[in-house]
Amino acid sequence: MDQIKSSSMTPVQQGPQMNDRDFTNDLLATEKYLTTAYSTALNEASHQSLYQDLQTILTETQQAQRDLYNFMFQNGWYTLEAADTQKLQQSYQKFSSSIQQESPYGKTQ
Repeated sequence: MDQIKSSSMTPVQQGPQMNDRDFTNDLLATEKYLTTAYSTALNEASHQSLYQDLQTILTETQQAQRDLYNFMFQNGWYTLEAADTQKLQQSYQKFSSSIQQESPYGKTQ
């Protein structure tokens, strides 16, 4: 499969010590975990002021996650491949028909 966008790989130090890519990957994983936790907290917050504060923190955390992803992608540490159009269409048709068959609301679009 073709890559969507290529970037040159920034060399990283090899060995048992964590390198820049390892630290950045760890930060990205932490931000992903935090966005999930803040989202859950938002769903359960009953106090409006707390809800608004959590929503602000979630937005900032999501932006930090996106910035880390972009940094990793630019350095060639996170790559994407273009999806096969035929496989996407097959998956869409499969899940679309499943949703329509199982929906308690009748046919959906």
